[in-house]
Parts: sequence; structure tokens; C-alpha cells
Amino acid sequence: MTINFSLLPATRTLLTGLALAVTAPTLAPTAALGQALPEPVVGNPIIKDKYTADPAAMVYKGTVYLYTGHDEAPARQERYVMNDWLCYSSTDMVNWKEHPSPLSVKAFTWAKGDAWASQVIERNGKFYWYVAVEHGSIPGKSIGVAVSDSPTGPFKDARGSAIITNNMTESPISWDDIDPTVFIDDKGQAYLYWGNTNCYWAKLKPNMTELDGPINKVTNLPKFTEAPWIHKHNGWYYLSYAYQFPEKIAYAMSRSIEGPWEFKGILNEVAGNSNTNHQAIIDFKGQSYFIYHNGSIPTDGGSFRRSVCIDQLYYNKDGTMKRVVMTTEGIKPVK
Repeated sequence: MTINFSLLPATRTLLTGLALAVTAPTLAPTAALGQALPEPVVGNPIIKDKYTADPAAMVYKGTVYLYTGHDEAPARQERYVMNDWLCYSSTDMVNWKEHPSPLSVKAFTWAKGDAWASQVIERNGKFYWYVAVEHGSIPGKSIGVAVSDSPTGPFKDARGSAIITNNMTESPISWDDIDPTVFIDDKGQAYLYWGNTNCYWAKLKPNMTELDGPINKVTNLPKFTEAPWIHKHNGWYYLSYAYQFPEKIAYAMSRSIEGPWEFKGILNEVAGNSNTNHQAIIDFKGQSYFIYHNGSIPTDGGSFRRSVCIDQLYYNKDGTMKRVVMTTEGIKPVK
């Protein structure tokens, strides 16, 4: 049967419209509709008015506290300029409140500069902030600890001296004592991990400001560069770290925080436009998150002007972690 479409004006109009849509693919919807399309939601980086780096995060009483380094190198200058640390908080992982800088290198009278990577942990209602800085009298990097009664500070030097100095470890470089991460196990024993090219660890006394035993090494982490981070999930301990250079993030697993550690592979690829990579991993309201930095803010971002991002983290049934997919959209608000 042959249909004469001339007898069906409504059908002819429909087909004509479809033909125009097919034969004119270069026409933008805005031209046809006379209105602009909505801008895509861009969640990463999460902080856009300052350069933030080396993130660490802590969940405390239903709030996530984010602590970061602060890149201040002038545009196009290829060097690290970092004088203080920044603090943000959020109850939904998307909307972040900035708190006045609660800590700077000046709080440590024995230090002379370089507010490098850090981490805050709570114990018995006090908050301990472990930081990497350049020592003023002992050549090389060192680790200090500050304390506060509030997660947003202000913080003050808890010791009046470094807890780790470069002469306490043996290495051909002077910056091997950086990037502290701290974890308290289920028995209440606190551990400090840190290092560059060597991954060191030691127990901490209950006062959180003194070592409780010798300094040990983890010797079987392939291509360990820096940035160790310890977390626990469903009975497994995870030691993630910056791998190679430019840096990816790799990880190992163990049933004990003291090891032995079994290498599991790459977790996160090189983070766009940044040679360094530094991670924090947390669980919050039933979901897991991977917090890192990249150099994506145009046009002056890069390895010396970095920005913190957040994407979701997923686990396999055997406890291994799925490779993180880095996105510009970021995450949705946590309900």
C-alpha cells in the first residue's frame, strides 16, 4: 500500500522537522531554542580561591575536617612556597567552610620554613597535628606536632622540639623525614608512619608527643616515593603511598598495622598537571572517599600550585580497592 503524505499535513510537518534535525547537526540547541544550556557542574577542585595541597581529612562528630598545605608560589615560578596550613569543614563533602589558618611554621620556634604535608588526629578530646617542616638547626626536614582543644584550632607546639629529626634516620637525602600519617588501632596504640624513599614507622606513647620504641622500616613497598597514608576498612589495614615520579598512588594491605604488607598495585594515576600526588582516604556516612590534589586550576596551576579534589572510592569483595576514577564533576552531596 502506498501512502500519499500530501494528504497528511501533520505527518508531513513531523517528517520535515525530523529531516531538518538530521541534516543540520551543526546547529547548536541554543541557536534553535534561543536559550543557553546549563553549565556542567564542576566539583573538582573543591577549593578554587586558594591553592591547596597535600590533603588530610578527619571525621569527628558528623563533620569532615580537611587540612591542607597552602601553595603560595607566584605564577610561573617553579618552586614550593608554603608557610601555613589551611582548615576546612563540611557535613556533606561538597560545601566547605574555611576556618582561619589555625597553624603556621611560626608556631614552631625551632623550625625555619616549609609547611609541608601534615595530618590531624583526635585522642581523648585533644587534636594532634603532625607536620613536616625544615628544621632551624639540624639540617634537613623534620616532623613536629601541635595540639589544640578544637579541630579548628588554634594549635600550639606540643613539645617545643621536633619529634623526628633528620639525624634520627639514615638516608643519603635530607628530606626523607616528611609526610607524617598517624593511626590509632583498636587497642589504643598509636602509630606514626612517614618518609621519602624510605617508609618509616614507630609507636607513639599515649601522650601522642613521644616515640614509644625504635624506628622501623617497611622494606617491601615497590617504588615507594613518599606520602604514606594508613587507614582501616572491614578488618584490613591499608598503606597507600606515592609511587614512582611523576607520582601515582599505590597501596598494600595487611591484617596488622605493623605488617607484613602485601603490595596490591596502582590505586590512582598521575593527577593531571602535577608531578606530585598525595592522598587521604576516609569513610563518611556509609561511603568511602579518595581525597587528593592535582594542578588543574587554569592557568597557573601545576606542580607548585596544586588543588584538592575528591572522588569516590570503591572496594572489591576481597577487600582490594578499585582504581580511582578522577573526575571534574566530583562527588554528590552526602545526605
